[in-house]
Amino acid sequence: MKYEYKRFTGGLLGSNTYLLWNPESKRAIVIDPGNPAEETEAFARSLSLTVSGIVLTHGHYDHVCYMSEYKKLFQAPVLCTRPECENLAEPYRNASVLFGSAVKYPPADVQGKDGPVVLCTPGHTSGGICILAGQLLFTGDTLFYGNFGRTDLGDGSTAELKRSIERLYAMDPALIVLPGHGTQSTIGREREENPFWMF
Repeated sequence: MKYEYKRFTGGLLGSNTYLLWNPESKRAIVIDPGNPAEETEAFARSLSLTVSGIVLTHGHYDHVCYMSEYKKLFQAPVLCTRPECENLAEPYRNASVLFGSAVKYPPADVQGKDGPVVLCTPGHTSGGICILAGQLLFTGDTLFYGNFGRTDLGDGSTAELKRSIERLYAMDPALIVLPGHGTQSTIGREREENPFWMF
């Protein structure tokens, strides 16, 4: 199945928000609501898309700070893993304290589990995930172009991140990597050139 997406930038710390949709069904999801919702909503409306869910790759503030606005606009459920539900409720683990705030978010409406679409990739946070849609891999803060997520925030783990990245590197090298910050890459490019191998 072929999917299309649009990246929205300009969130806190340059975080990316993605709108992902099936062009045949016109059903869409929002991945990481860290950018203001109005632009995303206007774009979805221009294509007559129905947003049926909001997916959190992890619960850090710069990726979820507009979550309530998205939920209100689209009347759509929020999905993340059980560990991230716990992180959302803790200002230290959701990193909102680093932005001069102490936000306690409600838990997600749906708890995702490891499978063919939701890939559990802990390390940056304990409940981080990647989303696989056809040849598109949305990696959150697990894997970036030429870099990888830090593990010294909240409940990160370098050992878990290493296992998660090795899992991603075992996937199809042609997969397009769409990270939580910065520009796109491919699994093949990161496997060959990402300095994580030296970590």
